[in-house]
Amino acid sequence: MSSHISNVRPAPDQVIVDIANYVADFEIKSDEAFDTARNCLMDTLGCGFEALDYPACTKLLGPVVEGTIVPNGAKVPGTSFQLDPILAAFNIGAMIRWLDFNDTWLAAEWGHPSDNLGGILATADYLSRQNVAEGKAALTMKDVLTAMIKAHEIQGVLALENSFNRVGLDHVILVKIASTAVVTKLLGGNKEDIINAVSNAFVDGQSLRTYRHSPNTGSRKSWAAGDATSRAVRLAWMTMQGEMGYPSALTAKTWGFYDVLFKGNAFKFQRGYGSYVMEQVLFKISFPAEFHAQTAVECAIQLNAQVGNKLQTLEQIAQIEKIVITTHESAIRIIDKTGPLDNPADRDHCIQYMATIGLLKGNLTAKDYEDDVANDPRIDAIRAKMACVEKAEYSADYLNPEKRSIANAIQVFFKDGSSSDNIAVEYPIGHRRRRGQGIPELVKKFQVNLARRFDAQKQADILALCLDRTKLEATPVNVFVDMLVA
Repeated sequence: MSSHISNVRPAPDQVIVDIANYVADFEIKSDEAFDTARNCLMDTLGCGFEALDYPACTKLLGPVVEGTIVPNGAKVPGTSFQLDPILAAFNIGAMIRWLDFNDTWLAAEWGHPSDNLGGILATADYLSRQNVAEGKAALTMKDVLTAMIKAHEIQGVLALENSFNRVGLDHVILVKIASTAVVTKLLGGNKEDIINAVSNAFVDGQSLRTYRHSPNTGSRKSWAAGDATSRAVRLAWMTMQGEMGYPSALTAKTWGFYDVLFKGNAFKFQRGYGSYVMEQVLFKISFPAEFHAQTAVECAIQLNAQVGNKLQTLEQIAQIEKIVITTHESAIRIIDKTGPLDNPADRDHCIQYMATIGLLKGNLTAKDYEDDVANDPRIDAIRAKMACVEKAEYSADYLNPEKRSIANAIQVFFKDGSSSDNIAVEYPIGHRRRRGQGIPELVKKFQVNLARRFDAQKQADILALCLDRTKLEATPVNVFVDMLVA
């Protein structure tokens, strides 16, 4: 007896159809979402400007063939590069993510939704320059902000109930999915085009988390999102050239994403698509630390004033009995590390290292992950005293959609029986619940980063435009990007 495989092409997977319907039809009406997107734009670009101070990042930027300038191509902020939008998306995405200082989303899966700006800005800039050259209207920065809100939403809503890291996949898959959807729309794609493009993004090869975890932690984690958003632009472009899609990319028996990469499980959804994620997104404002450790660093900095003078020599450190970091399950699973830390990418994903710097210095900067700082013997001596302990309440509140806290506490115990206060911080300064405190500091961070690349007048002009939402939204994308050329 023979079995027959049906060759009837199925209807597209509903998960992909829902994404296409949202991107094509949903109108963003939330003022909070647009205001947050504007702040996100500033913060994300500023992170890229700071990354340009690091040769490890800049060596990967620019054209493949030195000296190449693409007519009407996308310009890379903070540089003089003008590239095709696919390569420009990689450049912008790598800059944004290099120092682990842009926004964050934490749920069953985590990630950094502003990573999508690489593909969005490169595509919008390229289209605007092409349109102007043909006598047509450029896209405006409102188009960019709208695409940012929708990309944030797709990435974040998919992450709420679906843990890709638990099956070994890196969260940059969500950058690829979200960027592909919104970039296809920017390129003029309709619902069918978006469905086809997103199906290709799911069929595509997906990144393993190998480069984020011991003993393999390395610098690929700093350019992986740039790679994902760049790949999204390529897939969207191919779709707009007429390349076909794959309707059951998720659900095809044996060969679909669910069976091959998600242990046969279908995606779960907590809510539909709107503007929730942009409104709730977390900003890294005070220091570049993996977000599960942000509040731990705040605790450590507060403790520096109390016990920092007792940690300045190896002899003093020897008098410490233990340092207890009370934390949540995700932090223990991702950034609880002992043993040698081999490079900056290893160190900025170690809660003990980040907390140690806060205790010692009362601060934490990107340069504190470099070798010249890490070679201080006091750091490993303090790390050796640390233990992470999960608190069930912290783990529950981390996943609670009404709270989404990222709580940590630190207490130092000495051999003479004395101890520091147990300092706890539930919500980091970049949390929605601390927007009033956080946004003025975000603007200051942006000003510092502008000063890294531009003269005083250009700094003032860029800042003034970014602070005026109405004027910013009406600005042609190519005009805005031209202001950012160094």
